[in-house]
Amino acid sequence: MKNYRQAGSVLTLTPSIAVASGVGFLFGAALFGVATTDVPANTPGEFKTDGVIDLGKTAGLSVNVGDRLFWDATNKVVNKTSAAQECIGVATEAAAGGAAFVSVKLGASLPAAT
Repeated sequence: MKNYRQAGSVLTLTPSIAVASGVGFLFGAALFGVATTDVPANTPGEFKTDGVIDLGKTAGLSVNVGDRLFWDATNKVVNKTSAAQECIGVATEAAAGGAAFVSVKLGASLPAAT
């Protein structure tokens, strides 16, 4: 097909701040990716935009399988707070409050109940 561009699993994107390998970054309001290597500010780098990734989570937060997870850009972790944050995926495993990381299926979410 003539209009196919790429698979989209990894995109070359330019973050406005430095992003360490394995850390997420939210581009605009809805495109979230995890840096595959250290990416300097204002420099193109590769970001994984799908799949299951272990991401840091808010300390003390318990997470259940299927919980929507939101990106806290200030602290560079996920949490379950939807206010002023964007949903970046869902938990694929439970994580106790003492765990530092949680497995997240990037891009997977359902609309919040209204």
